[in-house]
Amino acid sequence: MALLDDVAALAKLAAASIDDIGAAASKAGVKAIGIVVDDTAVTPRYVTGFTPDRELPIIWRIAKGSLKNKLVFILPAALLLSQFLPWALNPLLMVGGAYLCFEGAEKLYEAVSGHHDTAKEEVIKLASAAHEEKMVAGAIRTDFILSAEIMAISLAEVAGEPFVSRALILVVVALMITALVYGVVGLIVKTDDFGVRLASSGSRAAQAVGRGLVKGMPVVMSALSVIGTAAMLWVGGHIITDGLDKFGLSWPADTLHGLAVAAGQAIPFAGAVVEWLVETLGSALVGVLLGGIIVAVMHLRPAKTAAH
Repeated sequence: MALLDDVAALAKLAAASIDDIGAAASKAGVKAIGIVVDDTAVTPRYVTGFTPDRELPIIWRIAKGSLKNKLVFILPAALLLSQFLPWALNPLLMVGGAYLCFEGAEKLYEAVSGHHDTAKEEVIKLASAAHEEKMVAGAIRTDFILSAEIMAISLAEVAGEPFVSRALILVVVALMITALVYGVVGLIVKTDDFGVRLASSGSRAAQAVGRGLVKGMPVVMSALSVIGTAAMLWVGGHIITDGLDKFGLSWPADTLHGLAVAAGQAIPFAGAVVEWLVETLGSALVGVLLGGIIVAVMHLRPAKTAAH
């Protein structure tokens, strides 16, 4: 009976630990939501031009490559850094935040100027095996950058946990984020096909729903792109202000927090929402300013080189 009591106590402890790991993984994953949305918005373009029977297999290949990026390459490096060079995490996270600001500002620049990278938007209709390999490889390379940022943000949230707990939490985050992103991508990609089937069915109601799905998916993709851009600017700006605060330069974070608190007090019936909104918009503005500077430098650099 004493042994059974000990086993029961250990089981309760293990269950509590699993709950803690799950909660910590959820909290860490939420912090990376901006990159998750952008990843979800970016990935469907890698299956453009392929026949419907190849879409899900290609997404599955990209998902496996994404999971390999996170678990085989990024996770061990992140854990080693957090264990032996914890001081390096904040600068690396800020570099990633600056990259997010740049990506978000670059998308804004393209939207305002009408300048788009034609190489990125080129659609190749001949879905050959070589083209499929090229698109999958390109998607996995892009995913590596986004996955590294997701894991870095998640690691920063659980840096105080013991080594084994950190490892388990990051594994859960990697599995959860990958399943979420590529599960949603699969649904988005196949919604058109489902809509076409409904539109050609006998029921008028089903036909109306099918036509609505087909017409609505471009709107959904556009909305995802806008949300992803806004989220990258917000998350990137927040990472920068938080990182500066950890380095002792507190006035950007303090200023944003002070403005948010003042706005929340001015509208007491929705204080929490207003406070969050003001702080989020402030972080996004920081992202736009920093990203705009980086975009300007990147676009002026070729001109300077040509002038010399």
